[in-house]
Amino acid sequence: MPSPSKKQNHMEGSMEKDHLEILLEDIRGKFDLVLEGHDTLRQEIQDTREELGEKINLVDFKVETLNQKIDGVRDDLNQKIDGVRDELGQKIDAVAADLSAHRADTESHRTGCRISESRD
Repeated sequence: MPSPSKKQNHMEGSMEKDHLEILLEDIRGKFDLVLEGHDTLRQEIQDTREELGEKINLVDFKVETLNQKIDGVRDDLNQKIDGVRDELGQKIDAVAADLSAHRADTESHRTGCRISESRD
């Protein structure tokens, strides 16, 4: 028959082994939770990355569309400005021709007409 101290040592060893197994099981469970958390975070990061990529692509599309509209407006304005410039140039040339004709007409009448001041 085993002595009481050997039996006690065996029981203590068995208790330590049981305690160690419980601790290892607890650690294993916590480690599994950490792994699950990492998987969840990884998936959330991937989903966010995809959402941001889609939003960036949409913004790029909108910016390109606005650039095309701006280019179209710029071209329209340049055409209008060129048209106004041409019209003003023609009007200025017409006014200059009228002024030149008026001066010539005034110069031709200068010799025959004299303006005198009346003294009262």
